[in-house]
Amino acid sequence: MTTNPSITELNNEIDYELLAELKHTSVKEFVLNQIKGGSRIIRFYLIYQFVMISLGMLFIGLSVVNAFDGNSINLYYTMAALISCFSVLIVIHELIHGLAFKSVGTPRVTYGAILKQFVFYAEADKFVLNRKQFTIVAMAPLIIIKLISIIVILIFLFHPVAWFFVVFMSIHSLFCAGDVALLSFFYKYPEEVFTYDLKSEKVSYYYRRKPSE
Repeated sequence: MTTNPSITELNNEIDYELLAELKHTSVKEFVLNQIKGGSRIIRFYLIYQFVMISLGMLFIGLSVVNAFDGNSINLYYTMAALISCFSVLIVIHELIHGLAFKSVGTPRVTYGAILKQFVFYAEADKFVLNRKQFTIVAMAPLIIIKLISIIVILIFLFHPVAWFFVVFMSIHSLFCAGDVALLSFFYKYPEEVFTYDLKSEKVSYYYRRKPSE
């Protein structure tokens, strides 16, 4: 099992290079820059997101049409999904990040929010993550919520519950934009990339191992 470098080792400029110092208040700008970069991961995600949002809008539109035809039950489930996405889903998403942190060995996970920017996050103070570990942490909510939603949709295929989870799953794709954008940063470099959070400074640091000359 490979041991990640310590924070002290990462600050050794001979072996490691500081790539980014991301203040949590600047996450949105950082994410937008990664999306504009158009990496393969970003392109794949944007296609996925387009499909998901189109699917969600289709079901929302159909539920409204059904309501005008006298069948409002699908609209009620759709509205419940919308409300849940901007309340319960936020909590679930971050808790899954927290569980993923724990699965890669993080001793303690804390949660935070920048309400003015509608940004929520889980962090592991002073715990160094490598690319593989960060991939697990970043992708866990997307994969887990997607799988659960698909299973429930298949079980309740002809029930309004399916409408709830189609919209729920579709909107959740938007919530994963930051996770995917941060992950894409790790794959910009052929060398191993590491990151850690510094809770006291509300900053995340990203380093890469300097290539051998």
